[in-house]
Amino acid sequence: MKQLKRKPKRSLRTILIVWFLLFSVIPLAFVTVYSMIKYEKALDRELSQRLAGNAREISVIFSEYRAGLQQKRDKYIRDPNLVYHLSVNDANTIRNIASQWLRTDFASSLTFFNRDGRMVVSVFKDEKGEVRNFAPSEQAVVLNNKYVTMLKGQKEIGSVEFTEKSKTSLLLISRVTNSSGKIVGYLEQIIDLDRGFLNRLKSRLKLEIIFFKEGGQLMQASHPDFYLYKKDFFEPYFKTNKEPFFDLNIRSMPYGFLIYPLEWKPSNIYVALGASKSEAKEVLKNVNFAFISVVVGIIVVLFMTILVTSNWVLKPLYELVEALQRFETSENSVELPVKNDNEIGLLTASFNEMSRRISQARTDLKKKIFELEGANQELKDTQAKLVHSAKMISLGQLVAGVAHELNNPIGFISSNMTHLRDYSEKLIKLVETAETQPQNLPAMKSEVEYDYIVQDMPKLIASCEDGARRTKDIVLGLRNFSRLEEAKLKEIDIHESLDTTLNLLAGEIKNRVQIHKHYEPIPRVSCYASQVNQVFMNILSNALQAIEGPGHIWISTQPIRDTSDKNGKIQVSIQDSGKGMKPEVLEKIFDPFFTTKGVGQGTGLGLSISYGILQSHGGEIQVRSEVGVGTEFMLIIPVYPPPNRLAKENDT
Repeated sequence: MKQLKRKPKRSLRTILIVWFLLFSVIPLAFVTVYSMIKYEKALDRELSQRLAGNAREISVIFSEYRAGLQQKRDKYIRDPNLVYHLSVNDANTIRNIASQWLRTDFASSLTFFNRDGRMVVSVFKDEKGEVRNFAPSEQAVVLNNKYVTMLKGQKEIGSVEFTEKSKTSLLLISRVTNSSGKIVGYLEQIIDLDRGFLNRLKSRLKLEIIFFKEGGQLMQASHPDFYLYKKDFFEPYFKTNKEPFFDLNIRSMPYGFLIYPLEWKPSNIYVALGASKSEAKEVLKNVNFAFISVVVGIIVVLFMTILVTSNWVLKPLYELVEALQRFETSENSVELPVKNDNEIGLLTASFNEMSRRISQARTDLKKKIFELEGANQELKDTQAKLVHSAKMISLGQLVAGVAHELNNPIGFISSNMTHLRDYSEKLIKLVETAETQPQNLPAMKSEVEYDYIVQDMPKLIASCEDGARRTKDIVLGLRNFSRLEEAKLKEIDIHESLDTTLNLLAGEIKNRVQIHKHYEPIPRVSCYASQVNQVFMNILSNALQAIEGPGHIWISTQPIRDTSDKNGKIQVSIQDSGKGMKPEVLEKIFDPFFTTKGVGQGTGLGLSISYGILQSHGGEIQVRSEVGVGTEFMLIIPVYPPPNRLAKENDT
């Protein structure tokens, strides 16, 4: 019949394309994506550096503000008029002096407190830049106690305050002392950073500007859309492990922002500067397009190359595959023409040589198979003869023991029959005398010893009955042991089988070996009885032969609970007090033809046959032995053996 053409599970062309993707396209795509990401990060890094420079410029402005406030403050607090009038809480005079100072000062307000921290007077610039003043009348305005306490140990304190009107105030609070160094009051200078300040800064730097508290709450921004965000929107960017540079869209336009701290000791304020990324995005888009175009072009060229190359390489391989498939169904060799002298040509020539050799090897193999089948049949016949020989030797030993056991009761039955014949002849003679010569009956009784016969004859009959009973028990035990009539699987009582085997071995046990039984309740076992009895006979016979002189044999049974087997198993343990076995001997006891007995005393097949019987029943044999202590065999027998094993055993 023509064999169908087989197709490969995986195409070699597909494998080549996959490898091409793995080692060419994917690395190329990875490099492309990696380059685009790195280029984008480089743009962000350049923008971040530029924003950091702008932020440092704002930081310089803050430093100049503080230095200017400190310079003005030093001038104010050295004025003796201020020191005097502040010490006496003269609000009117201080108002006039401070108003003149503020007109030429860049600060937004000047506030004076007495030594107790109560406000004396405050002068400030309104929205039009005119100087106004404020003096508390009834309700006192008090300087924060925290500041009062801190100013006892230091000259000045910086603070930042935010108002709801989107205005940030930079405060510098200083103590005012007299010539003796005693504190007479306090001066608070304020610079207001209002929307005008932000707009001027935005126009100068061409950036969007946001001021934040230390926790990240937005307080002032140059663009109105920033006030639409939730108050805690920017807080994640102020975490210690967070990158200070982030992206944010303002009305669909991408911006890059950098958060930078501005010092106003001991307080801090944060500024976020944002620059448009539209131009950078456009440049990045063009660069990405160029990258992708080049990569796609390279991939197309490589893909066409791999298709052409694979077709050139694979066509001869397909021819080889087809030839191999034809060779499978052909009795003769299959050869292909060698078309070139490269590796493919060498492969074709090698295939032709292989085809010729395999064809020759097939012919030789058929001959060898025929020879091996004959040798295998001879081996099976020899093995069957050896097993039969082992069984016959075991049967001969068993028959010898049984014959010895039968000899005793049959011997004394035969001996008793002589006396019974003599007693019967005398009794017959006595009966004839009683019929013919009654007067001589007393003398005849004395002559034949009638009284002795009456006493001894029941004993002889009882002895003969006991011998016959023993003979019957031996024959019944032998029949139960062989169970030739039970060739089918049947449930048996393991305890009964053990006792029957012991009865047949009574000749070797009697007056020499003491048997100790410990039978636990176990279920009946489904098995081939004659085979299981053969196992018990082999192991018990070996145990008796291992005991030199008096000894003991312990036989115990117990059920085994196996969660994986709902039917369960039983364990039969047979332990002797014999001489035991060495470890190197113990490893070989189940090998066929291995024996420790002398020549002519054993075939070495008993335990091997027993091992095979238990395996066919789904069981196993475990053994442990110690030299000078004895040996224990543990037989594990399933209550219901696997049917597939027994079927296989029966077939063989």
